[in-house]
Amino acid sequence: MPEDLSLKPYSNAPIDTEAGRRRSLAAGSLAHAVHDGLTDVIYVLLPLWQAAFGLSYAQIGLLRGAYAGMMAGFQLLASRGARHWGRERLLVAGTALAGLAYLLAAQANGLIWLVLALMIGGLGASTQHPLASALVSDAYEGSGRTKQALAQYNFAGDIGKAVIPGISGLALMYISWQANALLLGVLGLAAAVGLWRLIPDEAAQAGRAKQKALTETPGSPVGLAALIATGTLDSGVRMGFLTFLPFLLQLKGAQPEHIGLALALLFMGGAFGKLFCGYLGARLGPVRTVICTEVLTAVLILLAIVLPYFSLMLVMPLIGLALNGTSSVLGGLVPDFTSRTNRDKVFAWFYTGTVGGGACAPMLIGAIADEAGVVNGLVTLAGLLLLTVPLGLCIARGLRGA
Repeated sequence: MPEDLSLKPYSNAPIDTEAGRRRSLAAGSLAHAVHDGLTDVIYVLLPLWQAAFGLSYAQIGLLRGAYAGMMAGFQLLASRGARHWGRERLLVAGTALAGLAYLLAAQANGLIWLVLALMIGGLGASTQHPLASALVSDAYEGSGRTKQALAQYNFAGDIGKAVIPGISGLALMYISWQANALLLGVLGLAAAVGLWRLIPDEAAQAGRAKQKALTETPGSPVGLAALIATGTLDSGVRMGFLTFLPFLLQLKGAQPEHIGLALALLFMGGAFGKLFCGYLGARLGPVRTVICTEVLTAVLILLAIVLPYFSLMLVMPLIGLALNGTSSVLGGLVPDFTSRTNRDKVFAWFYTGTVGGGACAPMLIGAIADEAGVVNGLVTLAGLLLLTVPLGLCIARGLRGA
């Protein structure tokens, strides 16, 4: 009888077989799609919770912050926990916990219950980015397709963001929010079962001899710090722009339904951008791609300010492509700055920075907008994004110094 390796802590040895790589990519993509969808569907449910429980805007912010704070704060602990309990176990458990959170939310009778449920959901979600990213990266190590695989993994996350909240929004026309939350919980539990079956059992033993022959030359710590800073700025600008884009469109005379269309066009371009920029980075070079897309994003933000509404709608997919595409290239660079044994930890640091930047930037730009207007707030975002150019040069030097 072969030894049951699925019950042991993971080994980060490379996977030799193409079938094993595909299964790992499928597992990582499934985790990313479901977790990102369960994270963003909160935006659909917040107005319903406000009406059901008479919540203030501050309490609404508390609900969103409870989920995001737990997700950001426990990513590093998730990477450490994987060393003790195994990557597969922790990723499956985190996905099940995210589903359980919605089952609990469906039973909520007030704010405290909802906050506790969302804290549990954020705790479960904290496992996805560091563990699933490292799973995909390790699977494609040595294949020459690591960055393309991570681009596909990131693309799956955007699909989840679009599909799960969209279907939930349609379902809420026919069922109660409680029934909707129950279905979301079942989705999370079903995804956990799917991950348990998808993650290759042979990952713990395949390529063990190959691992001994590897000579690892990770990039410099300064380059890694620049990479995390770039990811933090990129995520912060993206979240800040998405937060205040509706208000910019209102200034241009857009109605609520027009704003929805603009966001749909932007997200469509963003989903394609994740995939396209990942492949572009593998050909043009990741650092060159990052610098080009960040500068293009800054220019497009400024262009969005001056264009009239209908002209802006035409370029909205391009804005989405540049705005979202860079993140897949940045995520693909993480394996270049870490040894295999520290990959979960470094991914955790990277995603803690990006989630933290996405949480802080809207508050900063909101304060500027309160004092100087939305337009000046968006100009500030474009200026912040230009800081990624010297950071990109630091990343390049860090790679050369490996």
